[in-house]
Amino acid sequence: MNYNETQIRVRYGETDQMGVVYHGNYAQYLEVGRLEWLRALNISYKKMEEDGVILPVVSLSIKYKKSACYDDVINVKTQLVKIPTASIEFEYEITNESGEILATAITVLAFIDKSTNRPMRCPKFILEKLI
Repeated sequence: MNYNETQIRVRYGETDQMGVVYHGNYAQYLEVGRLEWLRALNISYKKMEEDGVILPVVSLSIKYKKSACYDDVINVKTQLVKIPTASIEFEYEITNESGEILATAITVLAFIDKSTNRPMRCPKFILEKLI
């Protein structure tokens, strides 16, 4: 299905004293991947929020395979799992410059109406870009 790839250079502040990326920072890399996936479809997350739709993460699973280190350029491949309904699910593969898999992940986000704080169906403008 629909995917996007984003490159990120690991910053010093994302690492521990050994120069290895702290495991919690991978969630931020996934967020960058999701936002760039939306941007590639010409969808602005900022505008979506202004229009009353928010997308909180309801599930996150990461499997770590190998460490990323300071100044590495990593590639975050973000792939849509299926056509969204009231939620949207992504799979990720984070690789280094040699193509080695550093981590794989899955996230599920729920579409929430900002005014009611209740779940809603995926907005039509997103579905139209996917079909």
